[in-house]
Amino acid sequence: MMSEPGVTGTPPARLSVGLISAGRVGTAVGAALESRGHVVSAVVARSGQSRDLAVRRLPEARVADPAAVAGSCELLVLAVPDTALPGVVDELAAAGAFRPGHIVVHVAGAVGADVLRPAADAGAVVVAAHPAMTFTGGDSDVERMEGCSWALTAPDETGLVVGQMLVMETGGHPVTVAESDRALYHSALAHGANHLVTLVNDAAEALASSFAVLPGGGVEGDPDGVPGADARVLARRTLAPLLEAALTNALDSGDAALTGPVMRGDAVTVSRHLDALEQVDGGIADGYRALALRTADRCDAGRDVTDLLAPDLSEQLR
Repeated sequence: MMSEPGVTGTPPARLSVGLISAGRVGTAVGAALESRGHVVSAVVARSGQSRDLAVRRLPEARVADPAAVAGSCELLVLAVPDTALPGVVDELAAAGAFRPGHIVVHVAGAVGADVLRPAADAGAVVVAAHPAMTFTGGDSDVERMEGCSWALTAPDETGLVVGQMLVMETGGHPVTVAESDRALYHSALAHGANHLVTLVNDAAEALASSFAVLPGGGVEGDPDGVPGADARVLARRTLAPLLEAALTNALDSGDAALTGPVMRGDAVTVSRHLDALEQVDGGIADGYRALALRTADRCDAGRDVTDLLAPDLSEQLR
């Protein structure tokens, strides 16, 4: 077992870990823990994808039902979706699966530690520990956890200390988020990461539509000159260095990294953009308009751009 949590003391080299369930996040967390000497002894893996991930990432773990997994471990990791978590906790509590000395961790983002109250009432040390990372099921998932921040929420200092120790063992950085702020924390991550994917894909689709297709089926400007080359591949290749630079600049400089027509107050160019995007996909144009309006607000772009993007709003402000 882990030494009595406190400011002093370190965990032993090996903890027996149970995992519910063996999805993309859970198996990545389990593999990260195993890389530090802990052992994932049992997992819940109900879907074909979960079983495949468990075999690939945690080949020594046996597959069992939730109560059996909980009963076999010292550290229980609940890696189920936010909406499913209360039901899983209630199921385990009804089965008497929680016990004194148990360490129970969930990795859901928008939910704090209150959902683990049945485990705490049974004497377990509990903590909500969410890794601020996106998981796809690929080989890079585990590598990306090195240096990843984790949001910790616990009902007491003991839980926080245990969570900090576990996170640092995976190579991560612990940060504390209050129970009341978990939804805000998670919304910020979703807005930045999930919506970034939509933004990039919209940009790539519009860019691909702008490329001239050669008579032989290739795309003009394709450096490989491959007949039938997909314009979307070239679009992503074109966007990659630009987006990487923009992201780096934004993280380093905040709003000072803004460039482009909205920042310059160039309503004529913004209008041309909207007209062109409407020809490709009205949804992309709507997304551009919404983000351009937010950009105009952040950089105080001026009345010309605001009038173009939101005439009703501008009229109210007059």
